[in-house]
Amino acid sequence: MSFLVVKLVSQRIALGLMLLLAASALIFVGTQMLPGDVAQTILGQTATPEALANLRAELGLNEPALSRYFSWLGNALQGDLGTALTNGKDIAESLSGRLGNTLFLAACAAVVSIPLAIILGLLAVRFRNRWPDKMISAVTLATISVPEFILGYLVMYLVAVKLRWLPSVSIVRPEMDFLDRIEAIAMPVIVLTFVVLAHMMRMTRAAILNVMESAYIETAELKGLSAFRVIASHAMPNAIAPIVNVVMLNLAYLIVGVVVVEVVFVYPGMGQYLVDHVSKRDVPVVQAAGLIFAAVYIVLNTTADIIAILANPRLRHPK
Repeated sequence: MSFLVVKLVSQRIALGLMLLLAASALIFVGTQMLPGDVAQTILGQTATPEALANLRAELGLNEPALSRYFSWLGNALQGDLGTALTNGKDIAESLSGRLGNTLFLAACAAVVSIPLAIILGLLAVRFRNRWPDKMISAVTLATISVPEFILGYLVMYLVAVKLRWLPSVSIVRPEMDFLDRIEAIAMPVIVLTFVVLAHMMRMTRAAILNVMESAYIETAELKGLSAFRVIASHAMPNAIAPIVNVVMLNLAYLIVGVVVVEVVFVYPGMGQYLVDHVSKRDVPVVQAAGLIFAAVYIVLNTTADIIAILANPRLRHPK
């Protein structure tokens, strides 16, 4: 590995850490700007001024904002995400199961959407500017244009209400076996697949078409190879870097962007947990969930950048 590659990878990692620090500051400032009073929300409207003052002092709300931010960030770096105000439970312990459910949902959606996007991208290139290419592009663009919550309710109406193939809500419990969990999350997976499929398919198509203009592709065609073999054996391997990059970006979206889908299907994941506690103005929970979402998104985006750097032969073998 050349010095240039090491330098660029180090710069991307440093940039990712800086972005995470900036995101943590924005999350903290944003939660402090939420309307209402945390102490009032906890004690209710009938609380006396003395009780409110005592609770604010207990929660550290009287301390300067900068001091509270660095205290919260330092504890978070040590794995201490604080205690939920509404139920007194440890946030890290409560989030562990929820995060596992969200990652399971995102992983299942990725297992379905990534191969399907690559196959559709290959078919679109193979039948470029013909009816299969136009039909694939039209259908995927139509699905990505529909808001997630509307798409979720449409899938719920058709699959659960009309056809009665699957349950209308995605209830997942720890004692459920793997097949039952797959059945429970089938509808959210369908919605998430529709959401990310168009972007990955079109990027796959564009990357392969860009490679198809190369001279060695023309040589492969002159050898008499079939069009699909030229695409799969020669164009696809050289277009893998941008495809991997867009796949990683969509993986980040699958994990961070599941909030709406989880709420629609009442799925017990991070998104549902976050929305429940936003309505209760449970600031520590909102901060913890926001920080985890930001960290996952930044890590996956940084990973995508590093893969793109490592996949560039001009950086690996500089002249």
